Amino acid sequence: MSVTRRVTFRLYPNTTQEKQLFEWKRLHCYLYNACVEHRRTSYQKFGKSVNYFEQQNALPGFKECWNEYKELGSHALQATVKRVDYAFNRFFKLKSGYPKFKANRRYKGWTYPCKAGWKACTEGKNGYLKLTNLGSIKMRGQARDWGTPKTCTILFKQGKWYASITVSCVPSRIPTDKGAIGLDFGIFHAVADSNGDVIDNPRFIKQAQDKINRLAKKSRRKRQPNYRKRIKASRRWKKASKAVSKLQAKVARQRQDWQHQVATQIVSCNSLVATEKLNLKGMTRQARKGSKRKRQKTGLNRSLLDVGIGNLKSLIQYKVTEVGGFYIEVPTKKLKPSQTCPNCGHQRKKALSERVHSCEKCSYTCDRDVAAARVMLDYARGLGTSLQIDVESPSSTLCGSMKQLGALKRQKLVPNL
Repeated sequence: MSVTRRVTFRLYPNTTQEKQLFEWKRLHCYLYNACVEHRRTSYQKFGKSVNYFEQQNALPGFKECWNEYKELGSHALQATVKRVDYAFNRFFKLKSGYPKFKANRRYKGWTYPCKAGWKACTEGKNGYLKLTNLGSIKMRGQARDWGTPKTCTILFKQGKWYASITVSCVPSRIPTDKGAIGLDFGIFHAVADSNGDVIDNPRFIKQAQDKINRLAKKSRRKRQPNYRKRIKASRRWKKASKAVSKLQAKVARQRQDWQHQVATQIVSCNSLVATEKLNLKGMTRQARKGSKRKRQKTGLNRSLLDVGIGNLKSLIQYKVTEVGGFYIEVPTKKLKPSQTCPNCGHQRKKALSERVHSCEKCSYTCDRDVAAARVMLDYARGLGTSLQIDVESPSSTLCGSMKQLGALKRQKLVPNL
């Protein structure tokens, strides 16, 4: 079974190539802002909504007026226009806020949505990336599974260039055992399973918080930028801010590496993974205005984000699916795993400070998170052959991405029989 995987390579352009990459990034940023302004002006002044196809058809005339866009490639420009359309579709579906203009310093890069304009000269380990009108760029990295390259995204992060390539490949993961496990995620214990084992929260942010605070204090003493008043940032402020960003990026890499190790450890022994469905967006929402527990809520949100529960769950899901296993999210509101006894099924409300489960009926005692994991595993095992029917799958966000747009075009080309 062929699947799509993303591989990120580090790029090492020379001085001339890097200068050209910065120029292309600036042009794509200007095109993005021009498309946002076009949609906004057309609706506010003329009451007309502009769609993706109208802006796409205007690209040839746009390139005749602005000749510097000709060397960027038509497909890459269309992907930038589609990015604007995707942002507006998410806004109309109440998935995000109204699209805003992007500053050049915050615009990360652009995408080649097909094989035109680029070529990856590699077999999955190191190699070169060929870009039209730019030449070959040395890249470094290694893919777990390599196949047919589909799309390429050029990114600029933390002063470094990257190429994020999607590959259609056949995953080669080692077959897992026929075990079954229930997982409960939290901040006291990052992961607690139904076997009684717990994985402690690594608290990467807390470990680096002192260094971050010291560096942030230095940056506050420097001249900060104020773009409305046209005050430029001092060189010392830029240097201090860059040090803070570098440390935060290191924390993110540590967290991602830890998440991959935990997910691999879980999937290597189990073909059935059951966990609870969580509303992470609501759990990490800011405290209400005027709340007396604003600091406590801020600390709770920081601890939840430090674990990265959402990304950890997605890693476990795709790894266990690759080996032919099952990933189940049980309905939390219906089951109430943290309030249910795994031995007799008796339910009782518990305070968050109560970390040990002690049943009043059967006197069963164990860790609170372990008890919740066992309840979820029992529920998943009870589904039996109706596994795919009872378990609710997460709904996809149909906001008109390039992949969804291509699927709709192919559907229209198929004749009705």
